[in-house]
Amino acid sequence: MSAQPHYTDIRVNPEVAHQPEDLKLALAKHIAISTKELSEFKIVKRSIDARARQIKYQLRIAYFLKDESVNWPEFEEKKYQNVNEDNPRILVIGSGPAGLFAALKLLEQGLKPIVIERGKDVRARRRDLAKINKEHLVNSESNYCFGEGGAGTYSDGKLYTRSGNKKTIKKILHTFVEHGASEDILVDAHPHIGTNKLPDIITKMRETILDFGGELHFETKLTDFISKENQLIGIEVNGDKEIYAEACILATGHSARDIFYLLHEKKIQIEFKTFAMGVRVEHPQSLIDEIQYKTPERGDYLPPSAYSLVEQVDNKGVYSFCMCPGGIIAPCATTPGEVVTNGWSPSKRNNPYANSGIVVTIDDEELADFEPYGALKGLKFQEAIEKKCWQLAGETQRVPAQRLQDFISRRKSTSIPKNSYQPGTTSVEMDLIFPRAMTKRLREGFKKFTQKMKGFNHPDAVILAPESRTSSPVRIPRDVESLEHPELKGLFPCGEGAGYAGGIVSAAIDGERCAEAVAKLLSKTPARTSS
Repeated sequence: MSAQPHYTDIRVNPEVAHQPEDLKLALAKHIAISTKELSEFKIVKRSIDARARQIKYQLRIAYFLKDESVNWPEFEEKKYQNVNEDNPRILVIGSGPAGLFAALKLLEQGLKPIVIERGKDVRARRRDLAKINKEHLVNSESNYCFGEGGAGTYSDGKLYTRSGNKKTIKKILHTFVEHGASEDILVDAHPHIGTNKLPDIITKMRETILDFGGELHFETKLTDFISKENQLIGIEVNGDKEIYAEACILATGHSARDIFYLLHEKKIQIEFKTFAMGVRVEHPQSLIDEIQYKTPERGDYLPPSAYSLVEQVDNKGVYSFCMCPGGIIAPCATTPGEVVTNGWSPSKRNNPYANSGIVVTIDDEELADFEPYGALKGLKFQEAIEKKCWQLAGETQRVPAQRLQDFISRRKSTSIPKNSYQPGTTSVEMDLIFPRAMTKRLREGFKKFTQKMKGFNHPDAVILAPESRTSSPVRIPRDVESLEHPELKGLFPCGEGAGYAGGIVSAAIDGERCAEAVAKLLSKTPARTSS
């Protein structure tokens, strides 16, 4: 008898997909057997097809027949090794997804990860987030971007990516499941954990690192690199303490601008990288549901609807980014004197608003005035826009806002509709914020989006600025094969901040790649730790 499940693809109504007995009947009919001949079955892939008026769930189902031995494939669990001071020490700077997955992979390789995190642990961060929202106080070391878990912890946990192969992505998702995430993320076409669930998962990842002998140091900020003959041998933290190690994985995220400045000041090579910037748009979730599902009520069996939009204007991209169904727009400044927006959703995506970044590619056309800054020109542009928004909105954590219809029609909004951004908004014309080329492309992009999604320019649709932290404006170069920095050996630039990832999963994949590269390097070279 078969020891492996059979597989089939089936399209069913939403209510059938959520009722096990009804789904069993549909499955049996689909494969032309009676329900009595079915032993066990499970959904292994799930997506929604809303292209036709009759919405369907597209399911891949694995099943066993009667009298077959049930043997569900098991995913191989990670085999972490216990490490101590006798194992090579590897610095991991940053505890976002790149850093955490790098640390876990180092444990698999028998290397001791020393994770350095400038921010606080995932629980302590909450007090600082509350201060941003309620008191407009920005803690430069503990905020939505800095702290355990990085920016992803409190900005949604979207796990959809086109990076890497399916097997690699599955391994990353399974690591999340091992640490408490729902197995739904292994099934859904666009997996999502939810900001309310992530803190516990991140905490369990930290516990795994500590249980196997790794270290994790909070409120510990990288302030200098220690090198000898172009070889990194350690780092300085908090301006007064030195930590030595065999290598350093730099996974600080793209909001850690002080790292870019430090590299620049020490004449360690960095490069300008094109990035994206724009606004965050918010609609009533019910409106997005009605547009996408083509029905006034989505009912009990369909999730809050998402969208993905992309257009070309003047041969440059205008596209949606980090779309958050049932979500909230959050204040994500990392230093006083700036405002930044981002979005997140809880696991149930049950808030009344839908938001998304709508961004355009930033290149030399927008950066002409910033050319003297060289590799830092994109970063300087970001800073200038974020400061201007802070000034125009009242020099608090309020942000500039404009009704979408008013932006398209080039008029100032006399009122701003109710929205999810807790610190508040100020009516400001977006044309006062961004270069003309940007607002032109955004305006034309919104017009085209409305042609695709009739009603997208709803009277209560509002745009908030800026959406400025979509990706890194700087790349820290590395060798294609070794992943080491070309000038400073032993330094492994990693993740979003170094310009090699664009989301939680791709950052996690890159973290694992860098850890493997470190292990490969150490297998060829003798220990070099100094103290």
